[in-house]
Amino acid sequence: MTASPIRTLVVDDQPVARRRLVDLLNQEADIELVGECADGRAAVDAVQRIGPDLVFLDLQMPELDGFGVVEAIGVDRMPVVVFVTAYDEHALRAFEIHAVDYLLKPFSNDRFANALSHARRQLQRQRAEEFSERLLQLMRTASSGQLDAAVEAPSRMMIKAEGRVAFVSPDEINWVEAEGNYARLYLDTGSHVLRETMKGLEVRMGHRFVRIHRCHAINIHRLHELRTAGGELEAVLKDGTALRVGQSYREKLEERLKRMP
Repeated sequence: MTASPIRTLVVDDQPVARRRLVDLLNQEADIELVGECADGRAAVDAVQRIGPDLVFLDLQMPELDGFGVVEAIGVDRMPVVVFVTAYDEHALRAFEIHAVDYLLKPFSNDRFANALSHARRQLQRQRAEEFSERLLQLMRTASSGQLDAAVEAPSRMMIKAEGRVAFVSPDEINWVEAEGNYARLYLDTGSHVLRETMKGLEVRMGHRFVRIHRCHAINIHRLHELRTAGGELEAVLKDGTALRVGQSYREKLEERLKRMP
């Protein structure tokens, strides 16, 4: 009796990255590609409508990222997932702890083959309950901020703008402002716009950054003082920038300051 094909969905907002995954999957005899999605909301609809066995899910997407997709569908209803991410390698310790496989961009053909093999084993063992529990633990880790603590930020970030490529160290960044599906990084020397959600950027930049407002995150090592102005709490940075601390973010900021050496 021939085994049923593995019905697979690919989710990635970058066309080139999505096409590469599709091309690799099309070379596998036991894979049936059932769809492609370019954003998180389309992915939620596709998973609920098609019910794939396996999803290659990009974590860093505008509006609704990979974690948002899992939250919207529900951990207990998610198929087996192979996460696709550009996070720094050190950030992936949290994924490894919970035995959820991943592909770190750019990945080799061999690494893709290993991830697919892992997914096959998950499906063959039919350990859906155990897999859901591991995925749930990963979601809890991400939502509690422990994933941030597991991240050692990359030494440099590559930013493409106006035909140029700039390399910026996270230590050089004073604060970050969300601009829709983009984030503006403020340095002493000026600012850069990066195509990334604030949530994804928080994870990439590691524990030195903390969210103080829905639209703002600061480099905790660039904080000069906290002050009250007009009944509002403000974070004043070393460059003189004053940013309001949202009421719902005060406790997280206080906890982060307590953990500082």
